[in-house]
Amino acid sequence: MNLKNKHLLLSGGWINGQEVQHDRKFPVFNPATGEVITEVSDLDATHASDAITAANIAFEDWKKRPLPERVELVKAWADRIEKNADDLGTIICSENGKPYREARGEALQCAALLRWFADNVQRQQGEDYPSGNESQRNYTIKQAVGVVACITPWNFPAAAVAVKSGAAIVTGCTTITKPSDETPLIALAFAKLSGDAGLPAGVFNVIPCKNPAAVGNELCASPDVRMLSFTGSTRTGKHLYAACGNTIKRLALELGGNAPFVVFDDADIENAVSAALGARFYNSGQICVGANRFLVHEDIYDEFAEKLAERVGQMTVGDGFDEANDIGPMINQAAIDRLIYLVDSATSMGAKILAGGTPVDGEGLFFSPTLIANMSVEMPAFNTEIFGPVACLYKFSDEDEAMRLANDTDAGLSAYVFTSDQNRLLRCSEALDAGVIGANSANIFSNDLPFGGMKQSGIGKEHGMQCLDEFVETKSICLGL
Repeated sequence: MNLKNKHLLLSGGWINGQEVQHDRKFPVFNPATGEVITEVSDLDATHASDAITAANIAFEDWKKRPLPERVELVKAWADRIEKNADDLGTIICSENGKPYREARGEALQCAALLRWFADNVQRQQGEDYPSGNESQRNYTIKQAVGVVACITPWNFPAAAVAVKSGAAIVTGCTTITKPSDETPLIALAFAKLSGDAGLPAGVFNVIPCKNPAAVGNELCASPDVRMLSFTGSTRTGKHLYAACGNTIKRLALELGGNAPFVVFDDADIENAVSAALGARFYNSGQICVGANRFLVHEDIYDEFAEKLAERVGQMTVGDGFDEANDIGPMINQAAIDRLIYLVDSATSMGAKILAGGTPVDGEGLFFSPTLIANMSVEMPAFNTEIFGPVACLYKFSDEDEAMRLANDTDAGLSAYVFTSDQNRLLRCSEALDAGVIGANSANIFSNDLPFGGMKQSGIGKEHGMQCLDEFVETKSICLGL
């Protein structure tokens, strides 16, 4: 990996402001080539305990730091991330596989998000309340929760670190990040930059490991860890939810999705098709808000399918460092196997492939951009988070059927609806059971807009003031005079 700043490629964990090595290592692969990028220390529950101790000690000082000082240090961290965006993009592209332009953009977005948190944290203010007693004053203050464990995924390995740790740290918390074993390098690079920016030792810790259960159990069981923020599968989220029960931790869970993408017969088809490409194929389709079920009105179904098939067929697949490519590799062979199963099961039940449908021959974990028509609710893809470059088309005949099909899932993270009827647009936006709605748009992320799911897609919010609020306690003070 060719980096201008060689110091960003760490091979050990980061505990109490120092790199921590371990004799046991695990390889980190480039999914586009299969090559080993480097080997990283495989830390364990003992190291997790050390990180908890360091974070707990650091918290006693960090929570008392004047807010302007915390803000300036977080901004200095953001400055270093932005300055090193080229190298950080290279790290993300290498270990995750996403196109380099997306990887570099993710790094820059992390810097922007940290600055947003730093600029807006002062809006967290207590309130004065009237008292019925002239010799008493009642008011509230905001105080940091404490040590926060952050378990982050591989699909947005930098953004997930920034949105969790950045918000926690600026509010006065200290953090322990356990990144995915598929993509630990970007979290470690962020750790190095946090030290360079002057964040005190113990405020930001990173525990790379190949055995997440051991480290996760230590984080869940420790009473010194007061909150856990997790992004990942619903199945793992349920396990962590239960594991945190004995210590009654605060939880923020951003879990799986099964987003419907509803296109009515009066929609702007060109706009809907362009939005569909972003909603399904961004990040090679490996995105929790990705449109899983394209519900298209029967009167425009064929036209929409034809136009989308043409666009999908034009997409290019290959190494993310080649600027010509739109789609990078899947993260591992299990992801390829899941896509093969979903496509094969659909076609065996009568679905029709309009584009793609198979892995790409040759080295790497590439799957061709795929569009499948004639889908039905009985097919496994209807209730499966696809997490790859596969779009599935279903028909509906009226609004009631569209909303019933759209909400026929335990997930409720995101949903999309396209229509030129403004009354219907508002009606459906309110009827869809999802935390984030794209109404005639697939652009559903903004630093100041809360993001989070309903139903089994999680609890809590990321981005916006609601994200900062996750990491503070509101304390009521009744002051006798």
